[in-house]
Amino acid sequence: MSVKEVNKRKIFNDPVYGFITIPNEVVFDVIEHPYFQRLRRIKQLGLTHLVYPGALHTRFHHSLGAMHLMGRALFELRLKGHDISEEEMAGAQMAILLHDIGHGPYSHALEHAIVTSLHHEDISTVFMKKLNQHFDGKLELALEIFENRYPRKFFHKLVSSQFDMDRLDYLKRDSFFTGVSEGVVNYERLLNMVEVANDEPVIEAKGIYSVEKFITARRLMYWQVYLHKTVLVAEYMLVRVLKRAKELSLSGENLFATPALHFFLNNHVSKADFENDPRVLAHFSNLDDYDIFSALKVWVNHHDTILSELSNALVNRRLFKIEMGNEKVDEARFEQIKQAVQSKYNLKDEEMDYFCFADHTSNYTYQPGSDRINILFKDGSVKDIAEVSDQLNINVMDKPTTKYFVCYPKGIG
Repeated sequence: MSVKEVNKRKIFNDPVYGFITIPNEVVFDVIEHPYFQRLRRIKQLGLTHLVYPGALHTRFHHSLGAMHLMGRALFELRLKGHDISEEEMAGAQMAILLHDIGHGPYSHALEHAIVTSLHHEDISTVFMKKLNQHFDGKLELALEIFENRYPRKFFHKLVSSQFDMDRLDYLKRDSFFTGVSEGVVNYERLLNMVEVANDEPVIEAKGIYSVEKFITARRLMYWQVYLHKTVLVAEYMLVRVLKRAKELSLSGENLFATPALHFFLNNHVSKADFENDPRVLAHFSNLDDYDIFSALKVWVNHHDTILSELSNALVNRRLFKIEMGNEKVDEARFEQIKQAVQSKYNLKDEEMDYFCFADHTSNYTYQPGSDRINILFKDGSVKDIAEVSDQLNINVMDKPTTKYFVCYPKGIG
């Protein structure tokens, strides 16, 4: 082993799992690449720190953690007699390492405001293809696994399914950094119980209670963290301030913005643009949380009332009021609120949605079907967790829980 190889066998000290070892040279080089280093500058949970101050961990943390869990899962499968080559091991770890590389800053807000034509997974694929070219085809197997083209389908399921290393890490990590203990999952028990049957990941029957806890934890984390009403209103406000900025930019207004943000405020881009126009990926690879927040700080003093009010509300945490419930918002009350808001801010009818809006959000606890969490019994039979659990009510799990909300500035009666 050369000195070069030894130097690339680095160890990260992760607060969730302890030491994480970089498995090989190519992974090390990919982590060192600017495309991946950008993830250090993108928070995993966006604006959630406005509710849970500790939620400042990054997509970089999460990606390394998911890679670590993939390695643990595949090592366990090897111990149980499954033939997994070094190339497959490396490909699967690379696929999960890069699964979030296409996320932008405040990702879901960005996808609804200024980069609207494609999902972050599409951008991840573009990034992976570029990296594959850069590293002379060494990511080809990772791409096949990521895009579900590899014949052994269980590798892709460990990257993306209802039980994958992505979810296993983000539940454990987000629970750790938010302090929401209801989201804690016994990841070690789940990984010790992992098996493969019919080319799909399964959990041995003695791990059934850990699966139930995993599903329950995900449900609780969604309503306590990811869809927390204050987080929700902050994200909706960020969508609106970015939409306003793009609207003003496209109309000729010269807004303060970094070069990367300026490009996306002044251009509509498609998936084809990401693939064929080198400028698009170059600008996106320079776009992170700092671009957005620096702009917000400057826009606080902009002459446009909508841009300045929304920016000030986000920078100084003067968030709108949100009323959330299980029933649709009463139309008469909503109209009354809108009239009060329009009068206070002197808004045109077409500007009302920036300051007063109603919507709904939904979440499935578990979705039985083709992508399910399967339990392996000693007799070799495989059954959906929904069929065998005595703790989870399938009639509740397979239907979305929907909540309705209305948002408007505080001080409006």
